[in-house]
Amino acid sequence: MRLGLMVEPQLGGSYERLLALARWAEDIGLDSFARSDHYLHFGTSSPATDALTTFGGLARETERIQLVVLVTPITFRHPAVIAKTAATIDEMSGGRLGLGIGTGWMEPEHEAFGMDLPDLTERFDRFAETLAYVRAATSGSGGFRGTHYELRPIDVLPRPEALPIIVGGSGMRRTPTLAGRFADEYNMFTCERELFEQRVAVMRAAALEAGRDPDTITLSLATNTIVASTEAAFREMIAPRAARREATPDEYVELLRAQNVPHGTPEEAAAGIERMAAMGVSKVYLQEMSALDDVDTAKLGSIVGAVRARPNPDGDPV
Repeated sequence: MRLGLMVEPQLGGSYERLLALARWAEDIGLDSFARSDHYLHFGTSSPATDALTTFGGLARETERIQLVVLVTPITFRHPAVIAKTAATIDEMSGGRLGLGIGTGWMEPEHEAFGMDLPDLTERFDRFAETLAYVRAATSGSGGFRGTHYELRPIDVLPRPEALPIIVGGSGMRRTPTLAGRFADEYNMFTCERELFEQRVAVMRAAALEAGRDPDTITLSLATNTIVASTEAAFREMIAPRAARREATPDEYVELLRAQNVPHGTPEEAAAGIERMAAMGVSKVYLQEMSALDDVDTAKLGSIVGAVRARPNPDGDPV
């Protein structure tokens, strides 16, 4: 299982703090460092940096870790700008960028900045064309012509050394279909196993229809974690959360388990991540929904340590 850290800088935080977290993730041996790409958190104004711009800095100030944007909205940039920016960061990082692309969705963010947010049907049409455009521009596979965008059949240089395209989302049909057609990695938020398997089935069918091998598409999950050092501390932590849902603590724990949210002690959370592997997931982003200054590296480190301490079937550390 490959592990990454995902942060949400639109909740607040400086570039220097972002850099410190990326270096921390690299130092403890995480495979990837991911961040969202938002300019606001709904209507709340906090220091919010641009994802692709910050990755230009991290590309030069980290050495090994993959840098992943989950995800940049098509409403922020023309596909030519996405492709060129990504190719530049790929070169600056030595091939370490993971390019997640999405439709865009946060209406108050678009209203505040005066950016267009077309209806969902048009956004998905533009999303499909953007994926095809970026794939053509970064792979040297020729031009592209769609209803909204066009790329002449030119050799777009520099050509990325390695630029995995990530498609993520919670849709049941259109998102997994586009993942099957275009993605190197299909990402979703953690969910019930049945929903996960339904989405993956759609993705695999779309990949086969497009002449692609679905087994080459990485399955990844982004998940928050509810973890405490002891069982007693965990129970104390979840009591108010359960009460807000008018549930008992035991009922709340069952909900977390059904949703595949890593929870409990670090060892119990590691067992939950292991269950994701049994579902076919090979990459998990531990998502911190907080301002950058509030990211709990001690908690995250305990989870990573517990995952590594679990034996695999051959008796070696995970």
